Amino acid sequence: MGVFDKLKNGLKKTRESIAQKIDQVLVSFGKVDEELFEELEEILITADVGVETSVAIIDQLRDMVKKEKITTAEGVRQAIKRIIAERLSDEQSGLNLSTTPSVIVIIGVNGVGKTTSIGKLAYLLKSQGKQVLVAAADTFRAAAIDQLEIWTKRAGVDIVKHSEGADPSAVVFDAIQSAKSRKVDVLICDTAGRLHTKKNLMEELKKLFRIINRELPGAAVETLLVLDATTGQNAVSQAKTFSEVSQLTGLILTKLDGTAKGGIILSIKNELNVPVKFVGVGEQMDDLQPFIPQDFAEALMAAE
Repeated sequence: MGVFDKLKNGLKKTRESIAQKIDQVLVSFGKVDEELFEELEEILITADVGVETSVAIIDQLRDMVKKEKITTAEGVRQAIKRIIAERLSDEQSGLNLSTTPSVIVIIGVNGVGKTTSIGKLAYLLKSQGKQVLVAAADTFRAAAIDQLEIWTKRAGVDIVKHSEGADPSAVVFDAIQSAKSRKVDVLICDTAGRLHTKKNLMEELKKLFRIINRELPGAAVETLLVLDATTGQNAVSQAKTFSEVSQLTGLILTKLDGTAKGGIILSIKNELNVPVKFVGVGEQMDDLQPFIPQDFAEALMAAE
């Protein structure tokens, strides 16, 4: 199965909740009028695109229909596809890995798929010919280190770990020294995800970034927040919380294949203006894909 087919397959449930309903409405309406716009807006809201974002998309559609004199259902469909791709486009969609080493800090609450995302990202980067090292700095959650070790073995990359309960910053410090001495291309750092102890967690993250900046001045640092697409609007709240303490450079949206709430991508982008850099569309090692807005819009609005 090709990359686009995997994405299309992974978006099946979301497509059913958005594209298929849009098609049904377009078929049942004889003309492009205000009533049609209201119906389309409602579909987007119920698919977790969010009220504010849905209203903005339909306002944009109204303008496009008027400007381009769109009168057919297919014309409206293509216009929606263009609007979605345009709203998700971002010049910083790729990773900045311009230094040796470059650092990717992975953050997010427990249960969103952080560990699996790290394993799959390490595998993806290794398959691109990069030497990757992983720092197991989530030292608080029971079995977090063991789980990460399993995934790094699958990906074929090395891991720097301490015992459970160790200081996360010490793990990162040791990993940086190892990365420098071995001339590693990319260091991926796992972090704890205990959002219920928000103050401690956020202080911990700040300390971790201070060590990275001190030990690797001028290094390219990506801070990627992992979000579970199945949680819908809750994912937006998590993104807002983490963006308060971390300069997020991108998002990894997991479990897209298990939800009809893939429209959440549009809501997050609209409210936070943080680019989605990867999407998870399955359980396999190569199911974490770089996010390409045009492909997402095509797969979302594709005919079955």
